[in-house]
Amino acid sequence: MDRRLYRLHVKRWLDAAGAFIGLIILSPLLLIVAVLVRLTMGAPVHFTQTRPGLGGRPFTILKFRTMRRSPGTDAERLTRLGRLLRRFSIDELPELWNVLKGEMSLVGPRPLMMQYLDRYTPEQARRHEIKPGITGWAQVNGRNAITWEQKFAFDVWYVDHQSLWLDVRILALTAWKVLKREGISQQGQATMEEFMGIGGTVAARAPGAASQPTRERR
Repeated sequence: MDRRLYRLHVKRWLDAAGAFIGLIILSPLLLIVAVLVRLTMGAPVHFTQTRPGLGGRPFTILKFRTMRRSPGTDAERLTRLGRLLRRFSIDELPELWNVLKGEMSLVGPRPLMMQYLDRYTPEQARRHEIKPGITGWAQVNGRNAITWEQKFAFDVWYVDHQSLWLDVRILALTAWKVLKREGISQQGQATMEEFMGIGGTVAARAPGAASQPTRERR
């Protein structure tokens, strides 16, 4: 299939159909997880945050909560249930609603933080030429266990090479990676350290800056 035809027309229809079917099939699991999150972490059940979508335009991402609303590092706030949800990527399932709404795709670069937009190089910023995805080429090639530079290189490669068969391959590899529980977090981190731009580090933040209780960078 022609890549341009797939990107402009076919991909959206497959995304919508896949998200709709997924929400129906997974509805019992979604309900059970929602109840467990409510019982262990209280309200709200879902974590919402503004993320950059196609062209960097903001949208509200929907995920299951995995952290307590309390001061501390991500690792300290991550609950036992949250760790389990992340281990099997169950916390990402509500994003199927974002896909159904047309804000995301099943496959594409992961939507990161709004404040990263002005930290990208022009080449890295190309990851926003397409819709973000629930999973992507970077996720099946290391996820949070690779560097930011490697992750963005994989994202841009996908922008240039997306196709039906590549998406099928990524979805299949994602299922395999989830079962193997690979690349869930960066070494020494609950998820992944903050991206500070080329040559930047987390230490570049203002001294004494506190962790934000609603921040989940994945």
